[in-house]
Amino acid sequence: MQRIKGYHAHIYFDASTIDQARKLCCDAAQLFALRMGRVHERPVGPHPDWSCQLAFEPEYIGVVLPWLALNRNGLVVFLHPDTGDDLKDHTEHAIWMGAMRPLDLSIF
Repeated sequence: MQRIKGYHAHIYFDASTIDQARKLCCDAAQLFALRMGRVHERPVGPHPDWSCQLAFEPEYIGVVLPWLALNRNGLVVFLHPDTGDDLKDHTEHAIWMGAMRPLDLSIF
């Protein structure tokens, strides 16, 4: 089994849900030992929507994932492990909460 170095949860939003997404990410950063990335008001990397990344260690998956599931309030969350294989992490290993969105996998 490949070793999971950490997890990234990408919270997707748009102009009408930016405040909701920012609050969700800030709340998560206050509750858990994780790193909140920038709130991007444009697509970044493979992500098709505006997003904010929450990065955390593997031992927190059991608390962060259920918390996001119960608190996302309709926002799409794309969660994936960091195994070092970016393509597989963003496809085969991915967990979606809400509607799946098409990623730009050409960068891998």
